[in-house]
Amino acid sequence: MPIKHYDWSAYHANVRPHKVAIKDLSAKKELTYLDLDRRANRLAAWLQGQGVAKGDRVAILSQNCPEFFELEFACAKIGAVELPLNWRLTKPELEYILCDSEPSVLIYDETFSDVSTALLIDCGIQSSLEINQNDISNQYEMALSNAHDAPTIVECYQEDLIMIMYTSGTTGHPKGAMITHQMQLYNAINLAAPALVTTETVQLVVLPLFHTGGMNCYANPVLHAGGQIILIREFEPGLALSIIGDTDYQVSHFFGVPAPYQFMMNHPSFVGTDLSNLKIAGIGGAPCAESILRTWADRGVAMVQGWGMTETSPGGIGLDPGDAERKLGSAGKPLLHTEVKVVDDRGQDLPWGEVGELYIKGPNITPGYWNNPKATADSFDDGWLKTGDAARFDDEGFIYIVDRWKDMYISGGENVYPAEVENVIYQLPEVAEVAIIGVPDERWGETGKAFLVVKAGATIDEGSVISHCLENLAKFKVPQSVEFIDALPRNATGKVLKRSLS
Repeated sequence: MPIKHYDWSAYHANVRPHKVAIKDLSAKKELTYLDLDRRANRLAAWLQGQGVAKGDRVAILSQNCPEFFELEFACAKIGAVELPLNWRLTKPELEYILCDSEPSVLIYDETFSDVSTALLIDCGIQSSLEINQNDISNQYEMALSNAHDAPTIVECYQEDLIMIMYTSGTTGHPKGAMITHQMQLYNAINLAAPALVTTETVQLVVLPLFHTGGMNCYANPVLHAGGQIILIREFEPGLALSIIGDTDYQVSHFFGVPAPYQFMMNHPSFVGTDLSNLKIAGIGGAPCAESILRTWADRGVAMVQGWGMTETSPGGIGLDPGDAERKLGSAGKPLLHTEVKVVDDRGQDLPWGEVGELYIKGPNITPGYWNNPKATADSFDDGWLKTGDAARFDDEGFIYIVDRWKDMYISGGENVYPAEVENVIYQLPEVAEVAIIGVPDERWGETGKAFLVVKAGATIDEGSVISHCLENLAKFKVPQSVEFIDALPRNATGKVLKRSLS
């Protein structure tokens, strides 16, 4: 029997109408839950006036702003599907996504007006709204002002789509991961306990909202609980530290991939920033060097690691705060409503201690990829999602994410996981950033190559790096060469783009 979806914003507007839900520091405005729900109702009514019906997609192209959540809750009221767009993509990349998903409406920030105007024409999108934070009479605000606040509510069920998030792949075009109401709900439930999310939670959101880490770690769970989120347009380490350290904001939660933590701890103001209000610092998205975890833990911050992906909404594995120090480096254990296993190349379960591919299943897992049945079929094995991550269990059932399964390379018949080697190189105090890839080798098949960024004012040579690795790693894991570069290529969330290195 289908289970009904219930309206989050309407609930909190009724229970805690005057509680601040969203504080947008970039636009210098805040929305109570009553404000948020009223604006979502008006946007929903406007969308219906444009002919948007259940199942229709509505795209948004903008840096972080409250409109992402207004659109999310508006879509939930009328059964539409939000389509967040990565603003760092080029026009051809955005054009592919829009032609694949065929949205009825494009909402965009005036910063992207040129590319949006071209996309509206080339992708045949019928309706649009421009957001302009410097003009209170912008198209978006005028549409809401002229719309009524009683849209025709469409009954939605947990299996219905609420969002499509396009994920970058190592090859080919991005895939549209379908996100259901059920996935959003179970992610909120799964993350609430380990992340200590309550009505008192105040989270600083710095990851981009077009990404599942920005939208769902922990922003949506916080709004589900009736807490508060603080938004800034995009991450800047000094600004983030100043907000966390300002007692007026009372920031209790933060989430990032390893890169923002690394950038903040390398910032001059890190040492003097008051971190005492920060109860939970969530980290995930990529294997994290122990030096990052130790640096923050030494400042009294509970570093709570986790693992997930867009297809898992994204929470899948989490580390209880009580185990954060004892199990430093572990992603934790499966979250409440998930199952995981580690398998070999044939899909057979492996015993603890052995590295294999991580599989996961549960109500938080995507039903598949939009308009791509082949990718959907290739990603599942008897109901289990094949994550593409290499992992192992320890003897207590804690899971360690070793690396991307596909990032592993084989040197002389031995598996090498770049994250392990990177972790060792990060022990060198001169190193700011490092990435390891496998490169062809006539004798060994593949060997490691290190791409290294040196800290400002520091010096180190290739021989010193390799000598350090020889002292701490088996010889087959030691990179054969080191290339010094100014910065590692990264995507919008800070993940290193290893496919750009060669």
